[in-house]
Amino acid sequence: MDEIHYEDLAAGQTTEFGEYEVTRDEIVRFARQYDPQPFHVDEEAAAGSMFGDLVASGWHTCAMTMRMLVDNHLSDSAVLGAFGVDKLRWPTPVRPGDTLSIRTEVLDREPYDEGRGLVRTAVVTTNQDDEVVLSMESKVLYARR
Repeated sequence: MDEIHYEDLAAGQTTEFGEYEVTRDEIVRFARQYDPQPFHVDEEAAAGSMFGDLVASGWHTCAMTMRMLVDNHLSDSAVLGAFGVDKLRWPTPVRPGDTLSIRTEVLDREPYDEGRGLVRTAVVTTNQDDEVVLSMESKVLYARR
């Protein structure tokens, strides 16, 4: 299949993809470097927290989501970059042993200039129990044909 361009995306279009297995070691390694709060790096402290167990940083959840987006969509797309995300939420914590996947829905799109189009997409990351662990709206520029 050719690269996905702006014209290939339509409002209402949905996709589901990805399968990312989360490990305890990855949670701790990421948190030690970027978000070293006790409930991310210390199992004993996490047991006494409101989570009751070790949980991934929300920023780690974003990074895992981004990896699945790149592996399953963006690497096959004529993406030129992004303006950012809106409405970022982490309603359910990610725990060791969770398996994450993604659902996307194109909300709308509009020409940006002669060579680019702006696509707004709802991204929802869920765990193996279909619980939402991340939701956001992304604003991404795609090349036009």
